[in-house]
Amino acid sequence: MDIRIGTAGWSFPRDLDFPAEGSGLERYAARLACVEINSSFYRPHQRKTYERWAASTPPTFRFAVKVPQTITHERRLAAIDDLLARFLDETDGLGAKRGPLLVQLPPSLRFDAERVGAFLETWRRQTDAPTVLEPRHASWLATEPERMLADFRIARVAADPAIVPEAAEPGGWRGLTYRRWHGSPVIYESAYPPETLEALAARLAAEGETWCIFDNTKFGAATRDALMVLDCLTARIRPRPSTGSG
Repeated sequence: MDIRIGTAGWSFPRDLDFPAEGSGLERYAARLACVEINSSFYRPHQRKTYERWAASTPPTFRFAVKVPQTITHERRLAAIDDLLARFLDETDGLGAKRGPLLVQLPPSLRFDAERVGAFLETWRRQTDAPTVLEPRHASWLATEPERMLADFRIARVAADPAIVPEAAEPGGWRGLTYRRWHGSPVIYESAYPPETLEALAARLAAEGETWCIFDNTKFGAATRDALMVLDCLTARIRPRPSTGSG
């Protein structure tokens, strides 16, 4: 099972049991197998920065990268060829460690078949990278957008909290599941109760290729939640000791 648990960014509370030596990313990567780079949404990073991040992590570590707001919020998916080419060139610095690219849409962006179709054609013309899309308008939770995403091999994010019940479940292309848990009842802040995380771990264990990113980072809950889910998964897949006598 290829299940990856991580957080948005690699900062973590000081009281958690992480290695004492190394950069923040190196210490984070000693315990978690992936991270979602959110800073790329706000500003570009040089290719050599991505190369440095990749070089400082274990061979099996992977990075998801959030697509710049210039593409999603400013140009609103239209006329993005130049911006996308730059973003892809920069993130190519991650090499084989580049995982899914995350397209998070503004809440005001309704589904428009013509605009979305042109965007997806441009996207797939420039890259075949695994891609996930997080819409935040209910118009995306319908048959036509679901079919269009599936046709272009774009997975729809399963989000918590969800804008409508359907948004809590993965959609679009089903070759990849990507969950983003933002904190509830207060997004970006609230920790999840243990029973909720245990139930989540059970769901993840039953899925195929899956990423689960905790975005409730404001007060450090994301790292604690991620580690608890990881512990629950480890307990589920660890072989039980034999009780036989011979």
